[in-house]
This record gives sequence, C-alpha cells and structure tokens, in this order.
Amino acid sequence: MKKQLSLDNSPEDILSAESQAGELSFLEPIQDDAVFGEIREGDTNYRNVSCIGTVALMLKVQIGLGVLTIPSCFDILGIIPGVIVLLAIAATTTWSNWMVGVFKIRHREVYGIGDVGKMLLGRVGYELFGGAYMLYYIFTGGSALLSISIAFNALSDHAACTAIFVAVAAIIGFSFSSIQTLARISWLAWIGVSCVIIAVFIVTIGVGVQGHAPMTAGVIPESDYKLFGSPSFVEAMTAVSTITLAYAGAPAFFNVVSEMRDPHLFTRSLTICQVIVTAIYIVVGTVVYYYCGSHVASPALGSAGPLLKKISYGFALPGLCVSVVLFLHLPSKHIFMRILRGSRHLTAPTPTHWITWIGCTFSITTIAYIVASSIPVFSDLVSLVGALLATSLCFQPMGFMWLYDNWGPGKAEKSMKWCLCVAWCVFIILTGVFLTIGGTYASVVSIIKSYQETGGSSAWSCADNDN
Repeated sequence: MKKQLSLDNSPEDILSAESQAGELSFLEPIQDDAVFGEIREGDTNYRNVSCIGTVALMLKVQIGLGVLTIPSCFDILGIIPGVIVLLAIAATTTWSNWMVGVFKIRHREVYGIGDVGKMLLGRVGYELFGGAYMLYYIFTGGSALLSISIAFNALSDHAACTAIFVAVAAIIGFSFSSIQTLARISWLAWIGVSCVIIAVFIVTIGVGVQGHAPMTAGVIPESDYKLFGSPSFVEAMTAVSTITLAYAGAPAFFNVVSEMRDPHLFTRSLTICQVIVTAIYIVVGTVVYYYCGSHVASPALGSAGPLLKKISYGFALPGLCVSVVLFLHLPSKHIFMRILRGSRHLTAPTPTHWITWIGCTFSITTIAYIVASSIPVFSDLVSLVGALLATSLCFQPMGFMWLYDNWGPGKAEKSMKWCLCVAWCVFIILTGVFLTIGGTYASVVSIIKSYQETGGSSAWSCADNDN
C-alpha cells in the first residue's frame, strides 16, 4: 500500500512513494540500472556524470574547429540570412536535443540511438540507426585525427611527414578514449572546450584589432562583406549543412544522458550548452566575416595572420585531442554495450570486460586512422557523410520519438495542443529529409568538382595539409 505524503514526510518517504508510483528516482545510489544492470561495490559506475560535466561533454561534442567555418558560411549566405539560418537551426536542434532527455526518462532502457531505432522499427531499425551512428562518428573521428595533424604542421612548419602526425594523433586518441566512463572524460572535456574557445577568440579579437584579413603580396585586402548573399542552390545547401553539422550533437546526447547521475537535469545542461554555443557561433562568425569578407580563411585560424595562427593552434591543440577522444570513445562504447549488455562483465572488472573494451577502442581507432589516411578528397567525403547521416540522426528520429509516445494517447482527444505538436513533428521530419537530400546532393557535387580540379590527395601522404 502506498504511503500518504504530507509536508511532514521525510525525503526517504517521498523517495519511496515515488518509486512505488513507477517514477524513476536518481537520488539514491544506483543498485540496478535499466541499461547497465546491477552495479556492485568495486564495479565500473557508468552513471556518474554530473550536471556541469554534462555541459562540458555537450559543448565539446559540438564546439570544435567547425566553429571557424561559420564565417565562410556567412560569406555564402550574407550576414543577415546567415544569422537567421543559424538561429533557426539552433532552435530546431535544441528541440531535438530536448526530446533525447524526455525520451530517456520515459524509456529507461534506452542507451543509444540504436535502441530508439529498435523501438521504432524493430531489429532493422536497430541496425540502421546504430550503423549510421557508428559510420558518422568513425568518419568524424578520422576528420578529427586530420585536424590534429594540421595543428602539428602549423606549429612545426611541417617538420615531419603528415602521415606521421596522423599516426601520433591516433595513438593519443586510443590512449585517452580507452577511459571507460564519460564522467572521467568530462574533466578532459572542460580542458578541451576552454582551449578551443580561447583559440577561437584569439583569432576573433586579432582580426578585430588588425581590422582586415592578412596581407597578400604586400597588399592589405579590403573587406567585401555582404549583408545578403546570392548563392546558388549547391552553395546555399553547403552552407546550411555546415551550420547544421556545427549543432549535430543529438546522436551523442543519448549516451551522455544515459551516463548522467540525474537525467532530470539534462534539460538544464542542454539550455546552458545551446546558449553558449549559439552566442559563440554568432559572435565569431559575424566579427571575423565583417573584417575579412571573402578573404576569410576556412578554417578561420589563418585569418589573423601567421603569428596569431600559430598561437591559436597552440591553444586549440588540446581541444582537438579531446574531440578525437570523444569521437573514438562513443562508437567504441556502442560496440562494447552491444557485446556485453545484460552480462555481469559489463560493469565488473573481469578479464572479459577489459579485453572487450580495449579491443573496441583499438578497433575503432584503427579504422578511423585508415579512413583518415587512405581516402582521397577526405574533407569532402566527411562533408558527405555528415550531410547524409548527421542531419538524418538529428531531426527525423526525434520527430518520430514524440509521435511514438503521444500518437495513441492524443489521437482520441485531438486537442489543439496535440495537433500543433503533431504538425511541429511533421515539420521537423520534413526539414530533416530536405536537409539530408539537399546536403547530400551539394556534397556529391563538391566532391566531383574537387576531384576534377585536384585529383584528390594520395593515401598516407606526407604533403603539408596546413593551408
């Protein structure tokens, strides 16, 4: 029989009554988690990410050197349409991210987006969503490995073969991505976020102080910024896809909320994250593009001259390393969970546990390294994978998640609120479909054009990739 609650009840009574009522409480030590099972003393406690640690992880998943492609997007769209598009994408992805937390609290057994696919489409959905998630983060991890090699080349004036720098980046990524829990990685995330933000604002302030792009052949270029651009469809979709990718954290947020100490605080962490991310994107994009115009570099670390470029890369390097760590850790954890979920070895420090975990991180790192080093026209290929997979993982699933939970209960009553929510979900799904198709088309056109102009880059190249 349930206890009757009053103001005189102790917190323990209230907690007990909530549990009897079927509500999930996260205030007690975790004994039997719906994802990780029973967690005993001495086991690995995956459910230990704090609210502030969640903010750090969210920020680091989204903020990288991708923020420095925003000025070039504004060059395509113009400042005013660029800011409008950025705010629109910020609003829609914030709703999608919010749905991640809501869905997790309603369905405690969900760990990753693959589990969502299983609920929506059965086994096919699990494989489809999980495969897309794996592919996206492996390619993103490969891109992050290359970004570290670019930083090494910039700081050392290409003192060694680029292939060696990529290998060094892979070793760093494997070493730290093998940290087992996101709670332990969250302190690295704070270091990474701080370093990237400092690097970005060094460039932004530097450009503002000098008031122009770097000199070319002894000539100071005049800013030719545009309030309104006149892009072609392919150019516009490339810019929109790039901005969308700068907000593409939703697939990883399932894993983050699943390892939170109290998932009810997810919305608070999300709000802080999205406000910070959006403010940085607008400030950096507007200031750098205003002073540099079409002469802006992409990424924009070179827009303030050679000296500030080296200084900013020096600050950015730790942040780039943390990005690699996260982008290798997430797909590794997906495989690890798939292999050991439901067994004692998932949390217990057994030989099976350790062999499986290290095997997962080593395998993912190796694949990301091979992808980064061996595929010509790699940057364009990453854009293709991002347009094809990131948008389809950030929009469509979240619209269907709301419909999954609310279609049946609301259909009979059909209130105005329910009808508006259904319309919104349909809009989100159609927006995702449009961005996926349009972005993929634009990426394919860019790949063809790039390959025709340059023939692509050679595998395991020693050439300097610091443009």
